[in-house]
Amino acid sequence: MRAESDERGRVAQSAAGTPATGDVTHQTDHGERPLGSRAPDFVKARRTLHLSWQVGVFLIGLAVVVIGVIMLPLPGPGWFVIFAGMAIWATEFVWAQLVLRWTKRKVTEAAQRALDPRVRRRNMILTMTGLVIAGALAAVYVWKYGLAMPWTITR
Repeated sequence: MRAESDERGRVAQSAAGTPATGDVTHQTDHGERPLGSRAPDFVKARRTLHLSWQVGVFLIGLAVVVIGVIMLPLPGPGWFVIFAGMAIWATEFVWAQLVLRWTKRKVTEAAQRALDPRVRRRNMILTMTGLVIAGALAAVYVWKYGLAMPWTITR
């Protein structure tokens, strides 16, 4: 796999408007943005500055992803924060852009399947069955042990 910063010593875009070496400019089937770095042109024009930019983006994205992983077992929006870190990485790295595109495609497919009337009917039946069972268990518990409110319990 070739690093994004390869051959970035030249100016990012020539006067003719052709893309710099290493940028992928073709539009995808779904009208998505082209793959490659989204750093400003003056950053891309200097190899050292662009490499520093990539290191900074990687470290910031890594910090956000690590915070998201920490939030998974703790209260907080862990998965949201992890995907936010991936989005930060996707501003600079092609592999992260491809992972996010794959994830978006899978989420869209799952949403389409969830809107299918047969799937919705099945999910409603399963939910209602679960609620009926939970209600029956709660009724059996209250019938057997009674309902004692916490503020009326004497020690």
